[in-house]
Amino acid sequence: MDIEIITVEQAETIIQSQVRDYGAEEIAYDLALGRVLAEDLFADRDLPPFNRATVDGIAIDFKGYEKGTRSFEIRATQSAGDLPGAISANYECIEIMTGAALDNSVDTVIRYEDLETEGGTATLKDIVVKQGQNIHRRAKDKKQGEVVAKAGTLITPALLGLAASIGKQNILVKKLPRVVIISTGNEMVSVETVPTPYQLRRSNGITIQSDLRRYGIKADMLHLNDDYDTIKKELGHCLQEYDILLMSGGVSMGKFDYIPQALEELEVKKLFHKVKQRPGKPFWFGSHDNTALIFAFPGNPVSVFMCLHRYFMPWLEKSFGITHLPECAILQSAISFTPPLQYFAQVKLSNQQGQILAEPLETNGSGDFSNLIYADAFIELPLDKQEFKKGEVYKVWRYNL
Repeated sequence: MDIEIITVEQAETIIQSQVRDYGAEEIAYDLALGRVLAEDLFADRDLPPFNRATVDGIAIDFKGYEKGTRSFEIRATQSAGDLPGAISANYECIEIMTGAALDNSVDTVIRYEDLETEGGTATLKDIVVKQGQNIHRRAKDKKQGEVVAKAGTLITPALLGLAASIGKQNILVKKLPRVVIISTGNEMVSVETVPTPYQLRRSNGITIQSDLRRYGIKADMLHLNDDYDTIKKELGHCLQEYDILLMSGGVSMGKFDYIPQALEELEVKKLFHKVKQRPGKPFWFGSHDNTALIFAFPGNPVSVFMCLHRYFMPWLEKSFGITHLPECAILQSAISFTPPLQYFAQVKLSNQQGQILAEPLETNGSGDFSNLIYADAFIELPLDKQEFKKGEVYKVWRYNL
C-alpha cells in the first residue's frame, strides 16, 4: 500500500493553504474584462441621478387625475437628455420619452398605449392610473457614495457598464500570476503536425490555456520530451521566471516519468503526490522557495480537466479574493464504483423548478475526453461508499459555464 497517498479533502486543504496575493495594478476600464476587482467601486452620484420616465407617454400631476381630469393639454414634448418640462396647471401634461427626467411639477407617467392623442390633447382610455407609476425614482438603485461593486468581484460586461456609468476610467484589479503550461512526452506532437499512428496531438495545454483566459491570464506554453537533463534544465528556468507551473504528464510510475525526481533535485518541496481519486490519482503538488507553485497533473486529458477545476480554479479564485460557494446536484441515475477512491463522474446538469439535477454520462475512462463537450460538470462521489443512488445529493464542479 502507498502510505503517501492522501484524500481529496487533505489535498484541498494543502492547496488552499498555499494561497498567494500577487498585488494589484490599475488598468483602463476597456482592458478590465475578465479581471478581478481589487477595490470597491462607489457611486459618484445617485443612481439614477433623477426621477426618470420608464415608458414613452405623458407625465401628469396625479392631483389632476384625482379631481376627475381625463383629458390633458400637452404643454411640451421632452426627450431623454432635455431639460425637464414643467406644467403650471394639473390639467396639463408633458409628452415625455423613456429615460427623460421629470420636473417636480409632475409625478405620474401614463404610456402611449393607454392614451388617445389628438389636437394637442391626450385623453386617457378606460384605465386605472396609480400615483407614481412608470417612474424610476432618483437614488432607487444606489445613493451617492454607496458601494456598487465589491473587491473580489469578477469583472463582467455588466460590471464594466456600471463602472462606465460612475465615470471609472481606470480600475484597480488583482495582478495576474505569471503562468506557464508544460506538457511532456515523446508521443505528443504539435497541433500542426500530422501524427504517426502511435502519436497524439497536444491538447491538454490548449485546454488549460483556454480556461485561464476567463480571468485574463495569458499563459505561456512549453513542451518537453522525455529527456531527464532537458526536463531538469527547463524546469529550473521556469521556476525562476513564473509564479505557477501547470504541468500535464510525467508524474506516474513509468520509467520516463521524470518530473518528481527533477523537481526534487531542483529543491522543490513536495507537498503531496497521489490522491485517492479517479481520475487524477498521480497528481503532484509542491512549492519552490515559497514563491512558485507547481500543479503537476497526470497526462490523461480528463484527469487534467478534473484536477484543474477541482483544485487549481478554486485556489486561483481564493487568491483573487473571489468567494466560491460549493454547488450540489441531485443524482438522476444510480452509479456503482467499487475501487477505494473518490470518484468524479462526468454529468449533464439541468435545472427543474429550482433544483439542479445531474445525469451521469457513459465514458471510456480518463483518456476519453470527447465526452467533455457534452457534460457540464464533475460530480464528486464520496470515498466511503460504493453505491450511489438516484435522488442522492452530491457536490458538483462545473466547467461548462
